[in-house]
Amino acid sequence: MTDFPSNWGRWGDTDERGAVNLITDEVRARGAAEARTGQTVSLARLTTPFPLTGGPFAPTTASTTAVQTVMIHAGPGVPAMAEVMIVTTHHPEVTHLDAMGHWAEGGRVYPGVDAAASSGAEGVRHGAADVYAGGILTRGVLLDLAPGGRLDPGHPVTGADLDAAADRAGVTVLPGDALVVRGGWDRVADGAQPLPGMTLDAVRWMHEHGVAVYAGDIGDARPPLPGEVPGALHRFALGRLAIPLIDGADPDELAATCARLGRWTFQFVVAAPRIAGTTGLPVNPLAIF
Repeated sequence: MTDFPSNWGRWGDTDERGAVNLITDEVRARGAAEARTGQTVSLARLTTPFPLTGGPFAPTTASTTAVQTVMIHAGPGVPAMAEVMIVTTHHPEVTHLDAMGHWAEGGRVYPGVDAAASSGAEGVRHGAADVYAGGILTRGVLLDLAPGGRLDPGHPVTGADLDAAADRAGVTVLPGDALVVRGGWDRVADGAQPLPGMTLDAVRWMHEHGVAVYAGDIGDARPPLPGEVPGALHRFALGRLAIPLIDGADPDELAATCARLGRWTFQFVVAAPRIAGTTGLPVNPLAIF
């Protein structure tokens, strides 16, 4: 789709941060000014791990899980305990950040790097998630698409939906903001139903408003929406516009807090673990009021 906007080359031919470059010092200061009381709300899902090893005490009901653990048990009376964890980063049960190296289109990764040069068997060389280890700090804006409820199954989220939510909240999304969207869906618990999803029109809206990072419980529709481009959020927001995505976020507590405080803007803070060479990493995004 050649007529759709692209940020490839906007910040140079070797950039790895994408739309996070929109978060200037001025934008960070605008976000910091939103932290007035110090109250914090996590946007991360609670992920329940399962033991990797079997046995009489292992659960038998889970077909897949995002985190598996092996306890390192050295016997009773030891002064410390530990475990080994195996994490499937892009599993919907884990709130995680999708970096530029996660998506390739036409054999290239943002901003035009050959996919073979971006990653290989040893990991990601260009566009890895640890480029955000210094933290993404900006102003966050919550757009609640279904206050007190949830969107209809298979609802196509458009720019008009986002405008309507912004009007209800009395907010304007500004360049460099983090956009948090709530539709009232749990992609794990509700996965057997047709999931609402972002349309290409909504992604274009994000570009027009200068969104620097996206988090929410609405991702790409499953199954694909009739008449819509499949995978618009990943293909175009991440792949074309280089907006890092925080998949699997849980904005319900945030929505309740915003409604109680009468505030739909806050300081948004997220940092990726400093683990090199990955396409994404689990994160715990925070809204600070």
